[in-house]
Amino acid sequence: MHQKFYITELESEFKKNGVSAIAAEQKAYMRNQFNFCGLKTGERRQLQRPFLVAKYLPIKKELPILIKALWEKPERDFQLFGQELAFKYITQLEKNDLTLFEYMITHKSWWVTTDFISVKLVGAYFKKYPELKEGITDKWVATNDIWLQRSALLFQLKYKEEIDTNLLSKTIYALVDSKAFFINKAIGWVLREYSRTNPNWVTAFAAKTPLSNLSKKEALRLLN
Repeated sequence: MHQKFYITELESEFKKNGVSAIAAEQKAYMRNQFNFCGLKTGERRQLQRPFLVAKYLPIKKELPILIKALWEKPERDFQLFGQELAFKYITQLEKNDLTLFEYMITHKSWWVTTDFISVKLVGAYFKKYPELKEGITDKWVATNDIWLQRSALLFQLKYKEEIDTNLLSKTIYALVDSKAFFINKAIGWVLREYSRTNPNWVTAFAAKTPLSNLSKKEALRLLN
């Protein structure tokens, strides 16, 4: 399917089914940072389903162009669709895909996209290219971009037994003095999730690390 036609058809489906009252509620929930078409999540996913059928997907090399076109749309629905579109190509990961993922994280940034991209896309990427994870996440941590920093914390969220605790510890220690809510929340979240797999490690780590009150509360929530 031609790139322009693909986006135009998607936009037509979203906008003709949108409800202005729902759009206003969604915009308010996102602190008025983003516009919306006015679709509830279930309805949006129903409308986008034909665009994610394997036989109709654009070829992989067109993905960066499509993602950037979707990210340029003012309505948040298109970025939400875009990240799910990118996930359709997860079995075709290439090293240069990280550039696209970084673009998605650092443009129109907010937790609702950053978390999906970190866990679903970046998490899969570093499983395929584990030799790159420390260098890249060190670079992200060194930036002043809280969304790249949050991604450095959260990409291992669903790794369970495969989690690299040395890298996780290093990343947390580098960010432990952060005053940013989204960083402290992410530290607690990744530790809480890992406590399902290794509660003793998380308990010991929380005891010896000067975590913020928020991070510690989140980390130990399943253990207390």
